[in-house]
Amino acid sequence: MKIVGSVIARLGSKRLTYKNILPYKGVPLVVRALQKLRESGIFDNVVLSTDSELIARTCIGLDGVSILKRPESLSLDDVPSVPVFQHIVEHFPSDIHLNYNCNFPECDFSVFNEAIKIAKKHGESLSDPYAVWAQTKERLANYGDPMKLPEPRFKSNEVHPIDIHTMEDLLSAHRQNQNVQCW
Repeated sequence: MKIVGSVIARLGSKRLTYKNILPYKGVPLVVRALQKLRESGIFDNVVLSTDSELIARTCIGLDGVSILKRPESLSLDDVPSVPVFQHIVEHFPSDIHLNYNCNFPECDFSVFNEAIKIAKKHGESLSDPYAVWAQTKERLANYGDPMKLPEPRFKSNEVHPIDIHTMEDLLSAHRQNQNVQCW
């Protein structure tokens, strides 16, 4: 069974400019997520899907990571994630695709395993908090409404609950996960 892990990262964040390349514990969010996928040892391929040369260059040279240029048609604000996942699987065929949302920098490998296990059984799964989303190739090939969040979902205490979208979110995640007093 071939499993592909991905991180999707656009440059055009409206609420927090350059969010995906901002540091968390000294490492850009996107780099941290890709490294976590690689370090898990679960995936046959790890792929960064991006519309940004800057994000690509931030990640270039990461061991075991492929970079896939996302077409402009899949890079707009209103494009749901599913067509981006389908684009990844077109270029990196797999039995299961798992996307790790780098907005949740604290996520245990066990969440990847749980998402894959549930996807094998039900075709798809989504962690709650929404850090990890997995689908079988059959599910992606026959996807219904890409704006509807999937079932089944599974609750995980192994994902830190802050979804980073603002500078305050990023600072809160740092404060809660670093044992260092800054101010």
